[in-house]
Amino acid sequence: MEMPEGITHSRRKFLGAAAATAVAAQLGMPGDAQAQSETGTPAASPAASPGTSGFSGPVKQINAGDLSVGYVEAGPANGRPVVLLHGWPYDIHSYVAVTPLLAAKGYRVVVPYLRGHGTTRFLLDETPRNAQQSAFALDLIALMDALRIDRAILAGYDWGSRTADIIAALWPERCKALISTTGYLIVNVEANKMPTPPKSEWAWWYQYYFATDRGVLGLEKYRRDLARLVWKFNSPTWNFDEATFDRTAAAFDNPDYVKIVIDNYRWRLGLTKGEPRYNALEERLATAPVIKVPTITIDGAHDPFTPPGNGSAYRKKFAGKYAHKTLEAGHNVPQEAPKAFAAAVVEVDGF
Repeated sequence: MEMPEGITHSRRKFLGAAAATAVAAQLGMPGDAQAQSETGTPAASPAASPGTSGFSGPVKQINAGDLSVGYVEAGPANGRPVVLLHGWPYDIHSYVAVTPLLAAKGYRVVVPYLRGHGTTRFLLDETPRNAQQSAFALDLIALMDALRIDRAILAGYDWGSRTADIIAALWPERCKALISTTGYLIVNVEANKMPTPPKSEWAWWYQYYFATDRGVLGLEKYRRDLARLVWKFNSPTWNFDEATFDRTAAAFDNPDYVKIVIDNYRWRLGLTKGEPRYNALEERLATAPVIKVPTITIDGAHDPFTPPGNGSAYRKKFAGKYAHKTLEAGHNVPQEAPKAFAAAVVEVDGF
C-alpha cells in the first residue's frame, strides 16, 4: 500500500460520483472485445499462467528491459492505448472487470504483472531484484517500447499509481493522461524517514515487519495469509470470496515475489540502497516534480490510507487539467468499483 502526504485513518463519505456514474451508465458491462497483439506470445504453459480465469484471453509474454513481462491485452490492436497497473498485495485481476469495459469502447488495454508477480520473470539470474520506484518506472517504459506504444493513458493504484505518477512527471510525452488513485505517491526517501502519527504507523505494521529477518521468513511462509489480512483491512466493505482471492494469490508464487516485496518496503524506509544506475532519476524524483498531464485522482471512501480533505493534500502536485473523485470503495478501487474506474479513464481521455 501507499502513503500519501498527510495520511490519516478517517473514513470518507461518498463525493463527486455523479460524473463517474453518468459515464459508467454509458459503458454498461458488455463482453470482452479482446484482440491479440502481434508483439506478444502466450505464456509457455497453463502452469506458467497463474490466475488467468476471468480474462477472455491468455497471459502473454514479451521481453522488455530486464524482464520477460506477463500481461493480458484486450481491445483492437489499433485502439487508443491504456495501461492498467496493479499494486500490492494484488495483481492484474484488479482490472478483470475494467478491462472488457474499456475494450468495448475501442481502447487497446494492456494489464501487466509488475516485477515479482505472476508470470513476469527476470531475464538474467544476476540482475539485482531491485524494487525501488525508478526500477518499476523503467520497466513500464521498456514494456511500452516493446509493445510499440508511444503514448498511453496510464491508470493505477498503490504501487501502480506511483509508477504511473513517475512516468507522467518525468516522461510526460509518454503519458496522454493519468488516473492516480490516492493521489501523488512519488517517494522522497529522506522525507519518508520522518514518523507519522501513531495510528498511521500502526496501520503500516507489515512495513516494519518486513524490515526484520522474521518478517522475511513470515512473508515466505505465510504470503497468502498475510495478503488476505491486508485485503480485509484495506477494504472493509469489500466482501470478496475465496475464488477471487485465490486467483490473485497465485501471482504471489513468483520466485522473486518475496525479494521484490521486501526490497520495496525496505528501500522506502531507507534501509537498503538503490542501484547507482537509478541515482539520477531518484534525485529528480526527490524534488517532488509537479505532474502536468491531464489527471483524475481517485480516493476510496473506505480506504484507511486515504488522506483527508477530498484530494486537497496533494492537489498542488497536479498542474494540468484536473478532477478528483471519491468512490465507494476501499483500497483496491478498480476491482471494487470497476464501472466508475473505467468511466474515469474515458473521462480523462476527453480532457
